[in-house]
Amino acid sequence: MSIRGLKKKQPKTFKVKIITVDAEMEFSCEMKWKGKDLFDLVCRALGLRETWFFGLQYTIKGMCTWLKMDKKVLDQEIPKEDPISFHFLAKFYPEKVEEELLQEITQHLFFLQVKKQILDEEIYCSPEATVLLASYAVQAKYGDYDPNFHEPGFLAHDELLPKRVLRQYQLTAEMWEEKITAWYAEHRGIARDEAEMNYLKIAQDLEMYGVNYFPIAQNKNHTDLLLGVDAKGIHIYSINNRFSPNKSFEWSAIRNISYSEKELTIKPLDKKAEVFKFFSSQLKVNKLILQLCIGNHDLFMRRRKVDSVEIQQMKAQAREEKARKKMENQRLAREKQLREEAERAKEELERRLFQLEDEARQANEALLRSQEAAELLAEKAQIAEEEAKLLAQNAAEAEQERQRLEITALKTKEEKRLMEQKMREAELIAVKLVKESDRRAKEAEHLKQDLHEAREAERKAKQKLLDITRLNYPHMVKYPQYSPTDSRDANFDKGSIKLDLKDIDLKRLSFEIERERLDYLEKSRKFEDRLKELKSEIHALKLEEKQCGLYS
Repeated sequence: MSIRGLKKKQPKTFKVKIITVDAEMEFSCEMKWKGKDLFDLVCRALGLRETWFFGLQYTIKGMCTWLKMDKKVLDQEIPKEDPISFHFLAKFYPEKVEEELLQEITQHLFFLQVKKQILDEEIYCSPEATVLLASYAVQAKYGDYDPNFHEPGFLAHDELLPKRVLRQYQLTAEMWEEKITAWYAEHRGIARDEAEMNYLKIAQDLEMYGVNYFPIAQNKNHTDLLLGVDAKGIHIYSINNRFSPNKSFEWSAIRNISYSEKELTIKPLDKKAEVFKFFSSQLKVNKLILQLCIGNHDLFMRRRKVDSVEIQQMKAQAREEKARKKMENQRLAREKQLREEAERAKEELERRLFQLEDEARQANEALLRSQEAAELLAEKAQIAEEEAKLLAQNAAEAEQERQRLEITALKTKEEKRLMEQKMREAELIAVKLVKESDRRAKEAEHLKQDLHEAREAERKAKQKLLDITRLNYPHMVKYPQYSPTDSRDANFDKGSIKLDLKDIDLKRLSFEIERERLDYLEKSRKFEDRLKELKSEIHALKLEEKQCGLYS
């Protein structure tokens, strides 16, 4: 037998692609595998033990259908594609997420799915609640808020609010981020799983949470109602209102659910109550409704029974895990607190060191400035000393100049006084000269008058003498010769001599008068020259007084 014949024949396989809310996985499945085999493989890959909440969903002919666990995968009506795509989603929802969701992976998958349903507006949420839910989603993704790290704009690429809410309010992305960050800052210290659980605890109170809606009709012709299936029962809604059901059937009040073709019947536990019948658009819809009703009813009944050993073990493990995580979180919180305190202490020390370095630098700068100031002060002191010497020298010179000016002023005063005295004397002399001139002028006038009178008297005397001579000595006229021995001739000669002497006195007097007049003119000229000199000296003294005033 050949070696090839000894080898086990490899089974034929086909590829499937599993799409979770945040990841994709590919597996190779055997041709004979049932839906449960593929489902278990996916759960093992995810580490999921709470498998009863989930299922594999696919879309065929526009209708979402769940993969049946008890039938072969390839025998079911699945898409003919390679690889075959399935969505791993929550098929059933818990009544109380905090009590029923035990594993962290289960919480995380539910958190992601419910968050997507809210953002896709499959679950209605008020704007206020969406902001709070968004803050928990940010806490789960980014951890504690740090204003130094989470700067404005860090949520720009995250989808956190439904488009309906964004359209409803005229707010910018920065305003929405500010509102979300305000709530986000208050969640400090909350771990990721706690943030996700808080998100689910808020979401489970929403009216549309966990409800699968199907269009139905009370007769075959009209589709005017909606049938909703959730963890608590079956609800009938009007076509325009998915929040408040018109009628509800709790699982504990339902006796039987059955369908025949497109007709589905709900029989209450109370036999007297009316049986509710409705019609769906397709037989497949009735099968899907019945499948969801059976699964939710089973879970509803299981919650009200004693937990199985597996569930008890899982709950015990969950409690232990929570206790361990709590202790771990507390330890991490303490370590974080200690680290933050250490970082704060380090920052404080660094700040103090920086402050000390800054103070040292400032002290060095101050020292340098002091040294420079000391050098400048020394230089200024030297300059001041030199200036003081110069000022002292200038002061001495000023004092000398002052004394000189005082002496000059005294001399000037004395000279002025003397000059004034000379001026007064000159004025007195001038007055005297004027008076003397007037007197001399008067005397000259008198002398001229006397001279004129004397000449007039002389002329008259001469004329009289001639007249007498003509009368007494007529022959003297005709005969001018005379004898020297004659006595009259002698007397005449004596008279002539007397007249000649008198004439000589008059000439001398005229000469003296002329000479005095010339002396007077010479003295007047000299006096005028002296007056001019005095005026020049007085003008020079005035200029010196002005200069002395400027010097002072």
